Amino acid sequence: MLISELCKMIEDSIKLGRYPLETDTQKRLAALLQVTNKSGHEDMKSDGIQIEVRVQDLFMTSNYVPNIKHLPGMIEMDIVDSFKLICRKIDRIDTGINLKLK
Repeated sequence: MLISELCKMIEDSIKLGRYPLETDTQKRLAALLQVTNKSGHEDMKSDGIQIEVRVQDLFMTSNYVPNIKHLPGMIEMDIVDSFKLICRKIDRIDTGINLKLK
């Protein structure tokens, strides 16, 4: 499986509500989620895999090495956790900042 295909599959699954979204913020911001392969390559066995999880201007980038057991599953868990962490940070941002749905 290509890295970008995995990213798109997980992004679509979050947007479609296949993962349990716990808060109204998570449900609202799922539509704004972008998961991107920033590695410059598509091979899961290559060194230096980088995945970016973004909600508008807030993002997290995670790095992976190819010898992690169950790498696609680890990436999946990290993407979901990163999305939820970004949502918690957005909840803490001053209410004067409005994130607009596209």
